[in-house]
Amino acid sequence: MPARILDGTAIAQQIRGELRDRITQFTRRTGRPPGLGIVLVGEKPDSEIYVRNKLKTAGEAGFRADLERLPAGIAALRAKLTNGRLDALVNNAGISPKGPNGERLGALETDIATWLHVYSVNLFSIAMLGRGLFADLERAQGSIVNVTSIAGGRVHPFAGIAYSTSKAALAALTREMAHDFGQHGVRVNAIAPGEIDTAILSPGTNAIVEHQIPMRRLGRPEEVAATIYFLCTAPASYVNGAEIHINGGEHV
Repeated sequence: MPARILDGTAIAQQIRGELRDRITQFTRRTGRPPGLGIVLVGEKPDSEIYVRNKLKTAGEAGFRADLERLPAGIAALRAKLTNGRLDALVNNAGISPKGPNGERLGALETDIATWLHVYSVNLFSIAMLGRGLFADLERAQGSIVNVTSIAGGRVHPFAGIAYSTSKAALAALTREMAHDFGQHGVRVNAIAPGEIDTAILSPGTNAIVEHQIPMRRLGRPEEVAATIYFLCTAPASYVNGAEIHINGGEHV
């Protein structure tokens, strides 16, 4: 069964742009760079190349969410951190398998290999990244933002069962990590995007916008990026264990 990679690239670009703008503002105001870094994790091979080639700046790194390679990837990533500090970990990787004709895969169509692949990327890798990078996050009193989905809380016409349940599990993992990490000054939150205007929108999305979204429009990647940035910075210093819906009211 072909796996469809969610279009995190557009959001990743916006996150980086938001971060760069804020760093520029901070540097102009104080005369020194803030030392803020962000880690973007990609699963798709060409996403890995994109992150390494286009986001290759201080404090940023990319590697595949491959569980077998994860320990080595974490070690390589830690070696790139400044003073062993990680300010922000944004888990934005996700795959949503589709059938041969792009159809949603339900309980009867999803085999064990698909279940394991989806959960490895969408859930297990995030738990292991948090565990492996905990010391660096603690030094920085940093923040983790997990990207869940509106599909984690309701049956979605385009999201298959493995994807939807992995995102529901990720929301639960966020709460558990917020409890465990929060005691050490590391905040863990999640955002749950709905229909965002990226290159991978499915046919039929217009009907969802018209009939299910009170604001009657798609979300923009920059709106997602701005919320992630907020959760990584001082104005959100007492926000921990939250899941913020970014869907124009589609969840109500």
